[in-house]
Amino acid sequence: MNTVKPWYLSKTIWASAVTFGVSIAGLLGISTETIDQQSLVEIIMQFVTALAGLVAIVGRFNADSRIS
Repeated sequence: MNTVKPWYLSKTIWASAVTFGVSIAGLLGISTETIDQQSLVEIIMQFVTALAGLVAIVGRFNADSRIS
């Protein structure tokens, strides 16, 4: 495992966050039986990937240096 990627593109991080969130929701009395955790992780990953692309585009427009 020599490949480096940002933390927000890690499925493990998002799966852990979803698991944590569902656990907290259960503790608070919110019904979580109908939540498909794997599908929720996939949706979050697609959103984060799209958001990262948008941030890259905005960053390029706001950059001070040209690309050579």
